[in-house]
Amino acid sequence: MAEPANFLILMADQLTAGILPAYGGRAKTPRLDALASQGVVFESFYCNSPLCAPSRFSFLAGQLPSRIGAYDNAAEFPAATPTLAHYLRAAGYQTALSGKMHFCGPDQLHGFEERLTTDIYPADFGWTPDWRDFDTRPGWYHTMDSVTQAGPCVRTNQIDFDDEVVYAARQKLFDIARGRDRRPFCLVVSMTHPHDPYAVPHNYWDRYRDSEIASPRVAQSEVPDDPHSKRVRHVIGLGQQTPTATQVQAARRAYCGAVSYVDDQVGVMLDALRDAQLERNTIVMVLADHGDMLGERGLWYKMNFFEGACRIPLIVSGPGHFAARRVSAPASLLDILPTLSELGNGGRAPVYGAPIDGRSLVGELQGREAQGTVIGEYLGEGAIAPVVMIRREHYKFIHSPVDPDQLYDLGADPDERRNLACDPAQATLLAQLRAEVAQRWNLKQIHDEVLASQQRRHMVYGALRKGRYTPWDFQPLRDATRQYVRNDQELNDLEAMARFPPIGRSS
Repeated sequence: MAEPANFLILMADQLTAGILPAYGGRAKTPRLDALASQGVVFESFYCNSPLCAPSRFSFLAGQLPSRIGAYDNAAEFPAATPTLAHYLRAAGYQTALSGKMHFCGPDQLHGFEERLTTDIYPADFGWTPDWRDFDTRPGWYHTMDSVTQAGPCVRTNQIDFDDEVVYAARQKLFDIARGRDRRPFCLVVSMTHPHDPYAVPHNYWDRYRDSEIASPRVAQSEVPDDPHSKRVRHVIGLGQQTPTATQVQAARRAYCGAVSYVDDQVGVMLDALRDAQLERNTIVMVLADHGDMLGERGLWYKMNFFEGACRIPLIVSGPGHFAARRVSAPASLLDILPTLSELGNGGRAPVYGAPIDGRSLVGELQGREAQGTVIGEYLGEGAIAPVVMIRREHYKFIHSPVDPDQLYDLGADPDERRNLACDPAQATLLAQLRAEVAQRWNLKQIHDEVLASQQRRHMVYGALRKGRYTPWDFQPLRDATRQYVRNDQELNDLEAMARFPPIGRSS
């Protein structure tokens, strides 16, 4: 029987696909470029909810946000929801997480056997939106400070976090190589870059010149506005600060620098994988939780289903497992769990403990053609009712009960400039898509469930902040009595065990 493959999943935060050279962009990412050249590049890959926590929970569970209550960035991820970590552990894998996953609630592991760092974001209900009071902007919402204050720096909160994340993950690979646990591993390394604020150390800022930074392709004035975009602009404070052209360029330059920082960290992990002699049988995945509009259509960050916010990279490299190719069929984060489950079960169909909304991509990885459909939901801040999306063939359909429909032909109109929902020539397709939405979703019921969840969480959060507060934030446990030189083991034995490669084995 073939040796089970290891999985190294490298996740970036708010990384839009179009910035990468593998997807036609101009960021400077030599390590990702090399990985893409030898791997499988999914050209039409999407998140299922363009917001951090709901997207990540769907990625882990293979289920849509509304199915598991993952409505927004303060929604609890239920401990009874099986995740890819649970399935892989059941199949005999050791599972570890380093970095961000934005778990909300008291369960901070969700199937991961080991978690190497804390999270960069809070685990409580404090960031719960309130659709009943849309006009009031809570202090935790995005603001335009990220754009108007963009530029170079020495250190940031995010640099501190990601440096720790990559250091801990790199050390974990060497611990696996030196350890006695012979189970295959799944290690998820989740960075917070290139998420705003748009501030990067000087060496990354200086990798680019202003002349290399393209302006947004689509200005706000060039396309008809839609109600949801207006709401998102309100949420991010565009009515309070309007960035200048110079500030927009600085933000986009800093974002490119942050993408290059991510590329360097990918290189650190790939080098460690090689040095730990784990490269031969490890499948590497690079993906993101959602994208960033970067000023396109006058929008920033995410919270919508335009391409900049919801189209993300998926690069899968497994020399000896898959040949280099590009896949055009649409796919999404929902598909990662069934893909890993099939690969981790030796190609056998896994038995799931919950409904799965995604599909396995093993066929595409092996070169077979497929017809994919991507479905998405947005239920967070900036909305006042559910927003859903269907992406099939070259069409994208966006629907909300409170807004006019949007239909785009991405083949003819990749910048989504022309809404075809009112085009008589598309009336039949539009009717079919509206019927599919009605079949897939009970939007009235979802709306009611979101409102009820928000009300419960506001009440619970307010109560828990009275008196003594017990946080849910993950606390990494480090047992110093088991590190380095201690008297419970002979010094020579310890030094020999810690040395890699072992004496007598060539590197």
